[in-house]
Amino acid sequence: MDLMKLSSYYYDLPKELIAQSPLEKRDSSRLLSFDRSEKVIRHGVFTDIESQLGDGDCLVLNDTRVIPARLYARSETHAGEIEVVLLTQEKGDKVVWKCLTRPGKKTRPGERLIFSDNLKGVVKEVVEEGLRLIEFECEGNFIEAIEQIGLMPLPPYITQKLEDKDRYQTVYAKTNGSAAAPTAGLHFTEELLDRLKAKGVTVAKVLLHVGLGTFRPVKEDDLSKHKMHSEYIKITQETADLINGIKAKGGRVISVGTTSCRVLESVADENGFLRPYEGQTDIFIYPGYRFKLIDGLITNFHLPESTLIMLVSAFAGYEETMKIYREAVEQKYRFFSFGDACFFADKLK
Repeated sequence: MDLMKLSSYYYDLPKELIAQSPLEKRDSSRLLSFDRSEKVIRHGVFTDIESQLGDGDCLVLNDTRVIPARLYARSETHAGEIEVVLLTQEKGDKVVWKCLTRPGKKTRPGERLIFSDNLKGVVKEVVEEGLRLIEFECEGNFIEAIEQIGLMPLPPYITQKLEDKDRYQTVYAKTNGSAAAPTAGLHFTEELLDRLKAKGVTVAKVLLHVGLGTFRPVKEDDLSKHKMHSEYIKITQETADLINGIKAKGGRVISVGTTSCRVLESVADENGFLRPYEGQTDIFIYPGYRFKLIDGLITNFHLPESTLIMLVSAFAGYEETMKIYREAVEQKYRFFSFGDACFFADKLK
């Protein structure tokens, strides 16, 4: 098997296994646990994570908050509706976002857009991949304005309307900026986190603002030619010290989600030591990568031929990952953003 070929990461997934809505209780999802050292698969429920974690372990959460980034506008000069999806905010004194717009012919530079009575914008320029830089003019707080009119930019495989916006947020979401949720964290409740802390589990926070590039398919059959989208990340001095201290004492660092994993592995040096960092990452993790820091990974089931299943394959092993996914299909697990979870670590209890 050529692990640098895109087709190696394909698996058959019945459409009915793609979760269209969240479960009533966040932590009632199923959990497939895989012991990397013993090569053993276990089936359970997400609250079983309590028995797998204990004193000395550290959960690393991504506390990004999803903004209702899908907006609709009308042009001052063209008829019809224009869809605008906020991707990343540009640095500076003005409110400028890199955006995906449809149709593009109505969003040429200089075009003025009207979103609501108190929110307007002007297209400043066309940048890479046909994206637009839009400068917004807002009477009041920008985030509050889009909270009133925006929609959650749900993944394309979710076709049902989300009734409660909060179900596409983690309970610990804090910093506005993501166009998609770090979905592994959707399984945690505040009560579950409190119980884990009471057992001696440390909780650390990092930040990665998830872009819509996370849903874009890999188009290169040769993975060495694939270029990852860039995303904003941040680790504070406090978080770096906390995680370094855990590692120094021999504790385990458990990444909640591929986003937290990408932050940690982007920032850690070759000895697994963290320093504070704020900037961009385009790290691409696939089999052959040597992990520098994380000891465990909690994540959902990912799309065939996605960079995320490649990351899991790098951590759990390619053959093992494909076996796990085949078994998850046979056992009718729920897949993708609102689906069930996996836990990968060594010497599970």
